[in-house]
This record gives sequence, structure tokens and C-alpha cells, in this order.
Amino acid sequence: MYLIVGLGNPEEDYSKTRHNMGFNVLNELSKKYNIEINKAKFKGLVGNGIIENEKVILLKPQTFMNLSGESVIEAMNFYKLSENQLIVIYDDIDIDPGNIRIRKFGSAGTHNGMKSVINCLKTDKFCRIRVGIGKPSENVDMISYVIGYVPENEKELLNKGVEIARNAVIEIMKNNVDTAMNKFNKKKEV
Repeated sequence: MYLIVGLGNPEEDYSKTRHNMGFNVLNELSKKYNIEINKAKFKGLVGNGIIENEKVILLKPQTFMNLSGESVIEAMNFYKLSENQLIVIYDDIDIDPGNIRIRKFGSAGTHNGMKSVINCLKTDKFCRIRVGIGKPSENVDMISYVIGYVPENEKELLNKGVEIARNAVIEIMKNNVDTAMNKFNKKKEV
């Protein structure tokens, strides 16, 4: 069994922002595998189902980003899951739009939702899929960038990243994290 968490902000105002990439990936998994994410539980919205013969719980924390860990730890404790049964999906400014990066562990960087998850779990040893949103131009502050309006010309690239992240989750379910990393992590050009 896997707990697959998409980080985002719960209100409709945030639904089409860069900060909701995690929610967007879960929405795509939900559609593809007919898993309704509609039960209020663990300070979040939850859906249970099967992805590639693997039992999954899809979780969208409803705590707002900075408290996401509260929702994750409740679900982990309820299902008695270990860190190797957790996948967290979230937006990342250090990755270009349309790209993703899968890691088995690591720091939260500047992402407050991940800081909360790591703090509540007291470990950073769990799988995460970072969906690229890129950095703002110099004249735009970070908060306005991540929760602000996304121009039409950027939406296609962001949606491509969401689709790749969805496929990465499927690959993890079919095979394993290492296979998904080899398949989806772009190699740096030398």
C-alpha cells in the first residue's frame, strides 16, 4: 500500500496556481484510475483505490500548504505506514516547467509544505516527485509567482509536467522508484 500525497492549497482561488501542482497530479491519477478523492479525513480529502495492482490512498491535505505535514502524519499513523510507502508530489521553483525530478530523500529546500511534512515525520527519507514551475522574473516576488495567475502560454508546459509526474507515479507502482528515476529524471547536459 502507498500513500500518495499531492501538496496544494484547498481553496478554489488557488486551484489554477503554480503552487497546486501536487493537487493537479492527484486529479490526473484520480481520472485515469477512477479514484474519487472526496472523503474528509486526516485534515484532508482522501480517495482509496488501485493503481497498477497496488493499493493506494490519494491524499490532498486541506490544511493550507504550511501545515501539510499534519495531514500526512495523521494518515501515516492511521494506516501504520513506513516512509518507504509514501510519495509526496509538489511544485519546485528550481526545476524548469515541463520537467520533474524524483528523489528518495532530501531537504525541503525553500518549500514550506515539504518543511512541514519533514518536520512532522521527523525524517526526509521518503520518495518525492518535484514538478517544475521555474523561477519568477526579477521584478516578481516569490509569493505572487507561486500563488498568482498563470499566463496561458505557461499552462501547457505546467500541464506537461503534471502529466509526466502522473506517469512517474504509475512507473513507481508498476516497477519501483529507481526505475522511475532512471526513466524520468533528466540528465544534466555536460
